[in-house]
Amino acid sequence: MDNLNCIRCGLCLAVCPTYREVLSETASPRGRAVLARKGLEGEFALSPNLIEQMYACFDCMACNEICPVGIRPADLAVDMRRVQEQIQPAVWKDVLFGGLIPNPGRMELATWPLRAYEKLGIRRLVYSLGLHRLMPKQVRDLDAMLPHLPQRPLRQVLLEVSKANGESRYRVGFFLGCAQSLMFADESAATVRVLARNGCTVITPKETVCCGMPALGYGRPDLVREQARHNITLFEQAQVEVIVTDCATCGSTLKEYGHLLADDNEWAARAAAFSEKVRDVSEFLMSIPLEKPQGRVEARVTYHDPCHLRRGQGVWQQPRTLLQMIDGLEFVELPEADWCCGSAGSQLITHYETSLKVLQRKMENLESTQAEYIASGCPGCQMQLNVGAQRRGLEVQVVHPIALLDRAYNKESIVARDVGRVAKHIAKSPKAETQPEAISAGANNLCQLEEGD
Repeated sequence: MDNLNCIRCGLCLAVCPTYREVLSETASPRGRAVLARKGLEGEFALSPNLIEQMYACFDCMACNEICPVGIRPADLAVDMRRVQEQIQPAVWKDVLFGGLIPNPGRMELATWPLRAYEKLGIRRLVYSLGLHRLMPKQVRDLDAMLPHLPQRPLRQVLLEVSKANGESRYRVGFFLGCAQSLMFADESAATVRVLARNGCTVITPKETVCCGMPALGYGRPDLVREQARHNITLFEQAQVEVIVTDCATCGSTLKEYGHLLADDNEWAARAAAFSEKVRDVSEFLMSIPLEKPQGRVEARVTYHDPCHLRRGQGVWQQPRTLLQMIDGLEFVELPEADWCCGSAGSQLITHYETSLKVLQRKMENLESTQAEYIASGCPGCQMQLNVGAQRRGLEVQVVHPIALLDRAYNKESIVARDVGRVAKHIAKSPKAETQPEAISAGANNLCQLEEGD
């Protein structure tokens, strides 16, 4: 258990999203630290109300970062959930976090109705007829969370080995997260294309299971350790140099495997070696000679820092640098970019009103940028931002930074292909002496067309 000697300085109050909305001491990191200490010392019973305050924490880690004595109140709140689970274990957590979520096949079956809802056009019909307005508010917001779902999970269609374009310089393991496979398949497919474009042979083990964050957040590190051992074994067999993920939450958890298994003599060294290899995709791309895309994406873009990326992994400059490499993109910094969006995994379900209040602050900042795109590298954040954009009627698209990079590479390929087509056509012309000028003019016209997309 973390140090409980809070000095009551109050610095955490200024950065805590729940305290700023509720203005109650018990909803602050300082208050939770006091409740935890008194509960552990037996002065307070570990009552449902006390534990509820621990689950009301968004675990955004802002308090961990600012605390001058290193109490790490966010970690303490998660630890208290584990204590409560040891005293009063919940069977439903075994079913959900031990049986359903770690099994990719079961997750695909469980989410099939959502894909059918999209594929059969029911969702489009509901919105075109305005029927979504008849839904209860929370149901409507949960529907708005969903991106355009793929017809098939990416795990079913992605090659286990994706060859590098040209010379292979890196052997990269790709950790395909649950949400990425089930809901953001296009974005993770773009990640694999970008890696291959930059000299990576990409190995995607199909048998990976959940990273473990859902179970960890609900006080079941024992289940996380089981999942960690499974994933570590798979990537050891793949014999990769680095393990890349495009999900901030997955990356944060995978980097903790070494800590979670530190007391296991059989697995400690293997887990530490695994975690040492883990990189967020933007972190990895910025560490290698990255090919600058020649295509343009004409748009105004801003960026939201996922808590598990900026504070959980210390990665924040790399996504911004990556976006600024794309010609045509006008990057504008989002005010309070590292302020939690209110998702925290399941808060829109479990703490609906507080989640929306925190989201409203994020949306006000987003609206001030007048951006056409908001980029973020976490599926939970992306879904929460989708809710906010729909609630405020903002014409803004929520994307992963890698999706924009992939789009720039693709535009470059289209221009090159069409310029080649023009060159072949002109080569057949009897006016050979005008070919250089004609080819140049044709290329310029095509580039202007591309810029206008």
